[in-house]
Amino acid sequence: MTPRFMVRVYYEDTDAGGVVYYANYLKYLERARTELLRELGFEQHQLAGEAGLAFAVRSLTVEYLKPARLDDRLGVATVVEAIGRAQVTFAQSVVRAEEILLTATVRVACLDLVRGKATAMPQSLHDKLKALR
Repeated sequence: MTPRFMVRVYYEDTDAGGVVYYANYLKYLERARTELLRELGFEQHQLAGEAGLAFAVRSLTVEYLKPARLDDRLGVATVVEAIGRAQVTFAQSVVRAEEILLTATVRVACLDLVRGKATAMPQSLHDKLKALR
């Protein structure tokens, strides 16, 4: 997987031991998925405001392999692993240079914000995500 989203580790990202606090990796993964949608022409605020849709993490599995530290420049790679009408499974990784620090599988569901239930994502978004497989 080639990183598409880059992030720098700031002091606020680290714990008392000087390494990235485990939960902050989830923020990096979220940002990378958001930027992928943006690259495809879909802004989160437009999906919510115009279509009444949002994506929510349904499940995730994370393997923390090596620590990242203050000032590291990290890349986050995101690949569509599987896609259905109302959900997408992403394979993601965080790397430092060529070194894999974290791998994750993240399943997100498309939600109707009014009903609070899963719903089919717009066909145009589905088609663009499917083309990434």
